[in-house]
Amino acid sequence: MTVVGVGVDLVHVPSFAEQLAVAGSRFDRAFTPGERGDARDRPSGPERHLAARWAAKEAVIKAWSASIHGRPPVTDEFVHHLVEVVTDAWNRPAIRLHGKVATHLADHTVHVSLSHDADYAIAHVTLTA
Repeated sequence: MTVVGVGVDLVHVPSFAEQLAVAGSRFDRAFTPGERGDARDRPSGPERHLAARWAAKEAVIKAWSASIHGRPPVTDEFVHHLVEVVTDAWNRPAIRLHGKVATHLADHTVHVSLSHDADYAIAHVTLTA
């Protein structure tokens, strides 16, 4: 197993919540129904959990970009809806890829860690091949 990319993203939850509340924003199509449902089921508020998921999506894109450094992008910039954060029965996060992102990263494994504290959510992704 070789590390081919690393991505980290930090989100300010109050600012994210303001943007999330704007109808027609890019966040309307960024999250899957499963992600929205999972965030709604959390006792500490959906914004905080969606912020962590946004950070994970951004971190995946950064790790993927690092893995193809020096080569042209293989897709348009907005692929967030094709990167899904799922959790198991113990709420451990994992990444599920869809569509062209899944195709491009078929031979890779995405490792993710999420955290949130006070006003911030962070995600760290390691991409291996």
